[in-house]
Amino acid sequence: MSDRETAATAAPALDEATIERWVEEALAAVAAAESTAQLKRVRAQHVAEKSPLALANRSIGGLEASRRKAVGALVGQAKARVNRALAERETAVAAAELATQLVAERVDVTLPVGSTPVGAPHPITALMDDLGDVFLAMGWEIAEGPEVEAEWMNFDALNIGPHHPARATSDTLFVEPLSSHLVLRTHTSPVQIRSMLSRPLPIYIVCPGTTYRADEFDATHVPVFHQIEGLVVDRGITLGHLKGTLDHLAQVMFGDVRTRIRPSYFPLTEPSAEIDLECFVCRDRRRSGAEGECRTCHSEGWIEWGGCGVVNPRVLAACGIDPEEYSGFAFGMGVERTLMFRNGAADMRDMVEGDVRFSQALVGGAR
Repeated sequence: MSDRETAATAAPALDEATIERWVEEALAAVAAAESTAQLKRVRAQHVAEKSPLALANRSIGGLEASRRKAVGALVGQAKARVNRALAERETAVAAAELATQLVAERVDVTLPVGSTPVGAPHPITALMDDLGDVFLAMGWEIAEGPEVEAEWMNFDALNIGPHHPARATSDTLFVEPLSSHLVLRTHTSPVQIRSMLSRPLPIYIVCPGTTYRADEFDATHVPVFHQIEGLVVDRGITLGHLKGTLDHLAQVMFGDVRTRIRPSYFPLTEPSAEIDLECFVCRDRRRSGAEGECRTCHSEGWIEWGGCGVVNPRVLAACGIDPEEYSGFAFGMGVERTLMFRNGAADMRDMVEGDVRFSQALVGGAR
């Protein structure tokens, strides 16, 4: 059997009433479709190659010659009506779907948006701010000074003589030429000297800042680190005032912790002492009843925090302050060391490598 005979056999009777019924069914299906997917099915059902109109179009060739033209015109007009209705409905449905999508995905442009990844303050910066806040709350002032410092300010005024080991090039970073007598400050103590030379008495200051030493870069040393130092110069200042201040600072920073001071030596102070903190690990182990050696403090029960003491009368005299009338105390500790005690950071190199994940992990505890 030929294709023409097959088509003629497959197609229903091609009369005007039948073709009109197909059109009405197609138009009704088009009008009922509410989505692009439904319209796609309507097109396949009423216009595609297996639809009644397509089969009718293919069967026209099998008709008598006298009927072909009239039936062809009817089928062509019917297909045009259905295609036109489909196109109009597709446009309307697409517009409705777009409007629905725009409402669903509407963005409030007045709300703040994170256009960049969320960062975090560096734990060192955050901790220095917190340390400064402790003293501001007590009525002290924040003092700052240059990081490239005069050798006299960094050493001589602090009672550190010309032959002191700290002044060797193996410990101190000198600025060329050496005849300039400039150094990258090895501590923030020069800020204390500048304050005693320029501020009226009494003096209550704390000096946070960056310091530099020719140290190795390893887990416990970095050549660029941070210190916070405090200075009080007033009438009647004693070692007891120093101990009370450090006890308050320790409790704000670490909670319920004991401190102790033990004799030491610093050119800036006389008498001088080291300030120790009760070992947190030993304390927690003792409270939990655990036994064994503590690797943090080697089971001594105390860990070193910083240095302190009564301001040496020579230092007061070098700054034009009468040591017979005024006395004072000074202290200093490393910010990195404080952060390691407070947050359990084991490696100082993590603090300088710029990994934002380190800041995000620690800054909550540092603040």
